[in-house]
Amino acid sequence: MTGLHKTLVSALLALLLAGGTTIVRAGNQQYEPLAASVQAALHAAVADQAPLDSSFQHSPERARWLAEMSQRLARRIPDEAYRSELLRSVHYEATRAGLDPQLVLGLIQVESGFKKYALSTAGARGYMQVMPFWTKLIGTPDSNLFHMRTNLRFGCTILRHYLDIEKGDLFRALGRYNGSLGRAEYPNLVRGAWENNWSYPSYRLAQNP
Repeated sequence: MTGLHKTLVSALLALLLAGGTTIVRAGNQQYEPLAASVQAALHAAVADQAPLDSSFQHSPERARWLAEMSQRLARRIPDEAYRSELLRSVHYEATRAGLDPQLVLGLIQVESGFKKYALSTAGARGYMQVMPFWTKLIGTPDSNLFHMRTNLRFGCTILRHYLDIEKGDLFRALGRYNGSLGRAEYPNLVRGAWENNWSYPSYRLAQNP
């Protein structure tokens, strides 16, 4: 790397950090051609912009989940209102994709440390470190991967896609998600974060309002 190149890279990093963007070194999803039917199904999955459900207002079990997760997340996100919005969004998008919300929280912890504007050296963006090529494959030109709901929608849809490819094998699906298929480090990190920091005794709340 030349001195000029180093200077340009340093300037770019400083600019990103000054703008509130956190540089992370997470892995990244690898581009793979999709069958037309799969591409259409994934596009439909991310295009549905239904509002968050209101079940947290009516379900004591979900309210307890929200309170518990909010307490655990408070150190990372002090703003209570924003923290609640993020948790409700994670729960909604994870449940919608057939994922355990606590698993998604573990993945977010590993991928971005709950930084909304996290940016990897490979270009992956946001909470769930989604690669920009996905917006061209299954999104629209105005898909903003730094937008909370958009990032969570893409991330959960992509992880669900990888789980389907791997016939429910979470170890391999997480490897695909991180671009490290076959290596244990990343799946073990996510599982460790999930089990040690976000485990909750009742995943049934995701399915029963």
